[in-house]
Amino acid sequence: MDLPGSQREPLAQARALGVPRPDERLEVTLLLRRRSDVVPFPNVSEVGRAPPGLRTYLRREEFAARYGAHPKDREYVRAFAVASGLDVVAESPATRTVHLAGTVASLERAFGVRLQRWTYPGGSYRGRTGPIRLPVELTGVVVGVFGLDNRPQCRTHFRRRRVPRAIDVSYTPPTVARAYDYPIGTDGTGQTIGVLELGGGYSRADLTTYFGALGIPVPAVASVSVDGAGNAPTGNPDGPDGEVELDLEVAGSVAPGSGLVVYFAPNTDQGFLDGLSAAVHDTTHRPSVVSVSWGGPESSWTAQARDAINSVCEDAATMGVTVTVASGDGGASDGAAAGALEVDFPASSPYALGCGGTRLILTGTSISQETTWNDLAQGEGATGGGVSQMFPLPTYQDRAGVPPSPSGSAGRGVPDVAGDADPTTGYSVRVDGQNTVIGGTSAVAPLWAALVARLNQALGAPVGFANPLLYGAAAEATFHEITTGNNDGYSAGPGWNPCTGLGSPDGARLLAALRGSAPGTP
Repeated sequence: MDLPGSQREPLAQARALGVPRPDERLEVTLLLRRRSDVVPFPNVSEVGRAPPGLRTYLRREEFAARYGAHPKDREYVRAFAVASGLDVVAESPATRTVHLAGTVASLERAFGVRLQRWTYPGGSYRGRTGPIRLPVELTGVVVGVFGLDNRPQCRTHFRRRRVPRAIDVSYTPPTVARAYDYPIGTDGTGQTIGVLELGGGYSRADLTTYFGALGIPVPAVASVSVDGAGNAPTGNPDGPDGEVELDLEVAGSVAPGSGLVVYFAPNTDQGFLDGLSAAVHDTTHRPSVVSVSWGGPESSWTAQARDAINSVCEDAATMGVTVTVASGDGGASDGAAAGALEVDFPASSPYALGCGGTRLILTGTSISQETTWNDLAQGEGATGGGVSQMFPLPTYQDRAGVPPSPSGSAGRGVPDVAGDADPTTGYSVRVDGQNTVIGGTSAVAPLWAALVARLNQALGAPVGFANPLLYGAAAEATFHEITTGNNDGYSAGPGWNPCTGLGSPDGARLLAALRGSAPGTP
């Protein structure tokens, strides 16, 4: 039977080169359904309405026991592997994954696919077309199969400053945090920030130089290898190294008391799923917030991949883990062909905190002007934002005034929040031995992750699934509304908007609101 949502088509302008060697060995990830025979899966939206101190979250071990893969389901998969001539490489009840390995020929037979090698203007990949097929006994048990197709899935969302402007300024991340009034007396102590990376790497020398110049102790960074990926700097600051070092330098300098863990995974849908799952379910480092600055247009993902990654974000919500995600740098079209309006995923997951971008002008450490980031005319991008065509309107956005999606449906509005992202008012960072200035919504995800870490510290409890709290009247009144500008599809305006969400934060007032004692509205 066909696996729902597994349909694949070749990339645009791709040309078939031939077939892989039949004896080439591959590893695939099977995602299994959640266990539900212990207790029903909780209504996360209901959990999200309670203040942080009154929420009850599951420990990771409790989650695995209640909602991980059922032992019987894993038995079915093991039996399928034996019958198909495949090896069981690893099993994780918590992440609901089973990794199988075998030759191209055995995997093609097992999943009813035909693999080909393809070339396209950006490179080459091994891919498939059509759906994946499963035997009847696995129907409903296996909800996703990943790794047969290894096309690049995501792109980074950072922009190095390129074109000189009349106003070109740059800020250190702590300067931006002070402008946003991050709570005094907090530094993220006791928290761990996880960062998902799909390529590139960092050098200890860069971190030592950068943090030394800021007068901040160099953070201890732990690296976790997922699916064979690891810390592998390319030496090119325009490549994924720019993403990795930007994320670490922003998060590490704004929340210097927090631990930092980087989860390196391949840039495929399999790598993204396995990497995010590793971070959310990590029982060793236990991050309380995970920052993601990679993504792609919703339509570029298979339905099975969107559903799988969305379910991991939902897992995070039940365990008190906040997932901050960049909303993209391609404006309202997210770089889609012919300028069609589209939002970036996984920022569009209802369980992720989508992070949009602004242009921030400071006088000293005070905000003198903040507008929507849009430099598309200059080739430097714009904040992503709009309305999902894949995910329905979540209840926490019922009164946000989200417009209809391009297809006319009531969809999830993106982003939720914003922060400085314009390269012309960007962040002073160090990448591959060079001091440079970087913007993009990639910077906003770790900036918000650091704020969440500091809020967690101050509250003595995890913010966790933040979205229902932020759309409450008390918290919403603490934001700096961005009412000027557009992203070539939508315009900013009072309240929530599809360019900058609720706006940029006032950290101290937000903390007060989360404690239930917010001052009056501005």
